[in-house]
Amino acid sequence: MQPPPPPAPAAPAAQPDPAEALSRAEQAAAAKRMNEAMGICRDVLEAHPEHPAALAMLGSILGHRGDVAESIRLLERAVALNGQVPAWRNNLCSLYRMDCRLDDAEREGRAALALAPGQPTLTLNLAKVFMDRGDSATAIALFQDVLAREPHNAEAHLAIGQMLLARGEMRPGWAEYEWRNRLDQAKGMIPDMIRPEWNGMMLPEGTVMLIGDQGFGDTLQFARLIPMVAARVKHVALACGGELEALLAPIPGVGSTFTRWQDAPQHTAWCRITSLGGIFEVTPETLPNQPYVAAEPGLRTIWAEKLAQALPGGRKRIGIFWAGRSTHPNDRRRSLRLAQIAPILQAAHAAGIDVVSLQKQVPDGDRAALAATPTILDLSAELENFAITAAILSNLDMLVTIDSGICHLAGALGVSVTMMSPTPADWRWMNTGSATAWYPTMQILRQPTPGDWASVITEAAARVRALAG
Repeated sequence: MQPPPPPAPAAPAAQPDPAEALSRAEQAAAAKRMNEAMGICRDVLEAHPEHPAALAMLGSILGHRGDVAESIRLLERAVALNGQVPAWRNNLCSLYRMDCRLDDAEREGRAALALAPGQPTLTLNLAKVFMDRGDSATAIALFQDVLAREPHNAEAHLAIGQMLLARGEMRPGWAEYEWRNRLDQAKGMIPDMIRPEWNGMMLPEGTVMLIGDQGFGDTLQFARLIPMVAARVKHVALACGGELEALLAPIPGVGSTFTRWQDAPQHTAWCRITSLGGIFEVTPETLPNQPYVAAEPGLRTIWAEKLAQALPGGRKRIGIFWAGRSTHPNDRRRSLRLAQIAPILQAAHAAGIDVVSLQKQVPDGDRAALAATPTILDLSAELENFAITAAILSNLDMLVTIDSGICHLAGALGVSVTMMSPTPADWRWMNTGSATAWYPTMQILRQPTPGDWASVITEAAARVRALAG
């Protein structure tokens, strides 16, 4: 009996069509299913390692997830294979900006715009490169080109406003600053209101509901203007986060506070607290800048005792804060790693100064290093709200921090604060100088060039040594 013939070899599996697969990846990414989108791109690249569209899409997704280095590598490969797609070069421009490679960012931004002259999105992105360089004249000219084609482009209006405020042109700056409320990310932050927005008018029998509409730092910064609101209305109801409520409630002029929309009182009009600068036409010369919040006396005493038990007596103390909220749009530029501020810690140790960590959220990558540094008193488990942080700060000699909400808290308390700022600095710190009209006890240390933290940290370490006398 003859053996059966061997089975015929299986036909090779059909390769997926790259165009169809990448279309599905785009749909997945648009629906925020990023893992699915990345998986599809990688499947395409496994079969077609040099497929430029797959490289570009995967690179863009990784960029949104924070892997800037790998994102740049993939988009550079895509552009090298096909440099005629404006969107790819525009994305590469954005990534170079995030990595403080401004020459490369300008090159790619100009290349993108050459492929699609006048396209508003590309013009906007190139304008941001010049904004980062500190070249506000060129940046504003490009943003105005955007507005010539898209008069209601909120991002361009806001960027112009921030640059005007940073160079002291307050009145037009405040007007443009109001466009922040039309950004996509601002939509839905405040529920639909049934009462009108307050414009600063006298309401001797009325109630104005003030809303802490942005981050903790912004609310703290503009809270100094609450007494000016109270001078024009009968009652001020302040809406703020629960972490701030106990700290802000005692400010003169605050009639009541609430933290949930369902608890909002009857009111005549409402206003975002960050709009008060424009309503009162605040300038550096007219800005109320004396300490306007205070640690609750009982809490301050409790923390005086706790710190005395935890630390040696008779020594100076500094607080440190090195990493902000990771979801902040500028966090990659403003936040540090614990290892980067080692010169500050070494200066404090050599000078006999105690160091207290005021990080409520310790970054995952720094937890082990913080636990292994016995010279830092870690208070993360104790920082339930800003009232507690204020009590601790009131028992310290200085705070050394990045640009985050805690620097506003220290300044509002009148505590000495050394703030390490990226370049470009946030609009409120203006363009030059180590002093700020917002907080007389603050010293700003600015990067000489974008991304140069080493120079800033060296200067901060010198400030710590000077504290020791």
